Amino acid sequence: MGILSTIGPLILMFAIFYFLLIRPQQKQQKNVREMQSALAKGDKVVTIGGLHGTVDAIDEDQFVLKAGDGSRLTFDRRAIREVQRKESPSLSKE
Repeated sequence: MGILSTIGPLILMFAIFYFLLIRPQQKQQKNVREMQSALAKGDKVVTIGGLHGTVDAIDEDQFVLKAGDGSRLTFDRRAIREVQRKESPSLSKE
């Protein structure tokens, strides 16, 4: 009974940390990995640096982003913060 009273609070504390801190972070990392792997040409993205642009080309670990002024910049896939929406060809101004 003495061991259970000393180890019990530690096990309870670990369970609380797992469900409140570790598990939500793992879910968020999984969502980010899925978003980055589903990246396709024509997607409008925002990088972690705040640059908005359209994906012009995709490699295994990198992508080329076409900025608003027509310049093309190369980034790692991990630099994508969010995908805004896919640009449809019929609505394109080009």
